[in-house]
Amino acid sequence: MDQISHRFVQVNGLKLHVAEIGLESSPAVIFLHGFPEIWYTWRHQMIAVASAGFRAIAPDFRGYGLSESPAEPEKASFADLITDTASILDALAISKVFVIGKDFGAIIAYPLALLHPEKVAGIITLGLPFMPPGAFKHQFVLPEGAYPLRWAEPGRAEADFGRFDTKTVVKNIYILFSQSEMAIASENEEIMDLVKPSTPLPSWFTEKDLAEYAALYEKSGFRFALQVPYRSLGMAGSEVQDPKVEAKTLLIIGEKDYVLKIPGMDEYVRSGEVKKYVPNQETIYVPDGSHFVHEQFPDQINQLILTYLHNNKHLAAV
Repeated sequence: MDQISHRFVQVNGLKLHVAEIGLESSPAVIFLHGFPEIWYTWRHQMIAVASAGFRAIAPDFRGYGLSESPAEPEKASFADLITDTASILDALAISKVFVIGKDFGAIIAYPLALLHPEKVAGIITLGLPFMPPGAFKHQFVLPEGAYPLRWAEPGRAEADFGRFDTKTVVKNIYILFSQSEMAIASENEEIMDLVKPSTPLPSWFTEKDLAEYAALYEKSGFRFALQVPYRSLGMAGSEVQDPKVEAKTLLIIGEKDYVLKIPGMDEYVRSGEVKKYVPNQETIYVPDGSHFVHEQFPDQINQLILTYLHNNKHLAAV
């Protein structure tokens, strides 16, 4: 971890934090986090790819971690994060990059390739496939009480989270998202009520890890994170009409990832329908893998990533 350096880049009126490791002359890999994550979620992968001869970059999205938040987070959308990612690459003088996105980081990765194909050498996503236009309005309709719908209601998550300190909120979310069933609350309960105080952290997530996350969410709060992704889901996948990502892509998903329980999601991936949009995709399922498969089984995921990167290294040449 001491080998990872940190810098701030000024893009689109905000000072954004970027963690990095590896030689600037090496092929670049940018890691895009999900929620409740920050750059730190990629700690295992960054070191592995740098050791294998790549340059690893992991930003905190605007409003997350050490990055600045816009003055009016409630006006933000996925489009802002797509633009920020392209601008970070420009600021670091990276002309072509492999993009690795986890969770809603995938909702940034694919449109980045659609809008800036010249910048993207290839894509790996974890836990979420390509999202077709209007995905959560038409195709993957969430059940009532599901956590994304609850958190999309202005004020509801704020009241729910506000009953606990930041560390407890992050701990509860990690516990919930590590399970094989989606967090769904009944009419008279909130999402935080679904975790008993005595429930331990997942075995692969330490108290030190929790402290790292909690410290940065103490700084950033959850205001922006609730806007993007949860209050922007209706816009997910709408950046390009008739989208088709030509880049070679890899989807890694845990067999026990609750995302597969979203109505229609598992069939969308397994039937090959997803290949209408990403024709050059390979999908790898990880037995016993959770939504945090990259933290749960870092050695296995690192090997999958490195195999992909080495097989496609020639695509990063410009």
